[in-house]
Amino acid sequence: MRKITTFIAIAAISFINIGCDRFLDIQPEGKIIPTTAEDYRKVLTSAYSKYPVHKSLTALRTDEVNIDENGMDFISYREIAMWKDSNNDPASTEFPWVNFYTVNFYLNQIINEGSKTMQESSEKSQILAEAYALRAYLYFDLVNLYGKPYNSATASVDRGVPINLDIDLEQVLKPSSVQEVYNQVHADIKKAEELMVEQTQATGVNYRFSKTALKAFQARTALYEGDWNNALNYANQVLAVKSDLSNLNTTNTPPNHYASTESIMALDNTWDNSIKNMTFASQDMISSYNSTDKRFGIYFEKNGSKYKIIKGGSSDFRVSFRTAEQYFIKSEALVKLNKLDEAKETLLKVLKNRYTPDGYTSVQSTVSTMNAGTFMNFIMDERYREFALEGQRWFDLRRANQKKITHTINGKEYILQQNDVRYTIEYPMSAKKNNPNL
Repeated sequence: MRKITTFIAIAAISFINIGCDRFLDIQPEGKIIPTTAEDYRKVLTSAYSKYPVHKSLTALRTDEVNIDENGMDFISYREIAMWKDSNNDPASTEFPWVNFYTVNFYLNQIINEGSKTMQESSEKSQILAEAYALRAYLYFDLVNLYGKPYNSATASVDRGVPINLDIDLEQVLKPSSVQEVYNQVHADIKKAEELMVEQTQATGVNYRFSKTALKAFQARTALYEGDWNNALNYANQVLAVKSDLSNLNTTNTPPNHYASTESIMALDNTWDNSIKNMTFASQDMISSYNSTDKRFGIYFEKNGSKYKIIKGGSSDFRVSFRTAEQYFIKSEALVKLNKLDEAKETLLKVLKNRYTPDGYTSVQSTVSTMNAGTFMNFIMDERYREFALEGQRWFDLRRANQKKITHTINGKEYILQQNDVRYTIEYPMSAKKNNPNL
């Protein structure tokens, strides 16, 4: 058993013509068994480059897009848009599972073996910190795809996902609870905090974790947990270091561009080209913007009677965390902490950079009369507009009202009811076939 595992491990971490897009600054060549910090940096770069492209898949389940029935890949994605997770057509694309655990293997290798073989240095600390941070991020994504939304009252019994912290590929793992997965996320974040060296990452390598990106991740994690004090605390820590916003009245560069002044970490390819080419913006999405909203012309382009999404679709538009999200998290936390005036002031800092001057004046006037409930709804509406097609909508719907959504495909209506059980994605069939514990 050990020989088999070792063989697989060596094969998995060998590098033979690993192609990184221009966004990744290293292109490993040859074959290595890692021992040095340089070796493990290459392993970590491969882990980053192999991180699953899954957030655009979640968009197909939301009220952001409609699927083009004439699209080349229609048969591959239609069942996702139908919320059909079981008894799938063999041609249907599955949400990633093996890919997540493959990246997890790389990270476990770095954490478990690299910690022993790398010589002590600041580079070793940084590599280990990033490995812990990326593993935390991976399990955060996994549990929010395949586990129920976090609820402190039920998280200890709600089914999450299997946790694997070893490099034994022959383990047959059972799912941990949602709470256990979040506990592991927090444990890995704590280790990353202790080891992290870099405050920020330079443009071009800002797919990597840094101290600031880790704080942004902590703010999002606290938001999903409804931990309002920590959400506010971490968002404030991020904004104390990086608070720049992209003014869409003076630039046409989308704020989710990896080189945007807003970029904190730019790992995720949130809008895959194959999905971009076979979808168009939903009527709900289009009608949510008004004529003074500068985001609309940067995010969408009219194509006949429909609107295509032009916001992403290339490695230039990778985004994991950006400053606007921290303002939104701060504003939402302040509402929940009964600090309405400060919440409004915080969100308006973003909106001043998103609407024309006249439009902003109108928004400012409207916001001034809102009570806490109305303003909370407004925050969620603005999140819908701001983070369109960045992979946040599905998770916002899950943690908020789990609204009813209707998709029409081939002339037939498919309905995701309010609070539908399908707001939690089933484990992929291929995963269940390979693990009887799932």
